[in-house]
Amino acid sequence: YGTKLVGGVTPGKGGQTHLGLPVFNTVKGAVRETRAEASIVFVPPPFAADSIMEAADAGIKLCVCITDGIPSQDMMRVKRYMRRYRFEDRMRLVGPNCAGVITPGQALMGIMPGSIYLPGRVGIVGRSGTLGYEAASQMK
Repeated sequence: YGTKLVGGVTPGKGGQTHLGLPVFNTVKGAVRETRAEASIVFVPPPFAADSIMEAADAGIKLCVCITDGIPSQDMMRVKRYMRRYRFEDRMRLVGPNCAGVITPGQALMGIMPGSIYLPGRVGIVGRSGTLGYEAASQMK
């Protein structure tokens, strides 16, 4: 879609490749080697909070968390954890349980169908991916 993918992270799989991209054991290792600035989290709920905090510690600037069903207590822990960083240095977190972020025709970080969005001056922000998709398709 135009988004430049630079690698993936799976503990214990570092050094391998997947779809022609390098796999790293840690987010910190991925950032060091690729200079990644953004991360998208697709992990089971019990591991999501730690994945988000790992991204923050690695210097990621934007993290999109697709994972649904993360316990509220885990996300409260993430929020408290993020306060250790100065506001201007703090990672931006979109999610959890979101469809992602898109700039039509330029970049997509998420799971939404890029074909239904058009460039323009209107942005859509919502809690429901499906309703967001419907709103976008109605604006065509």
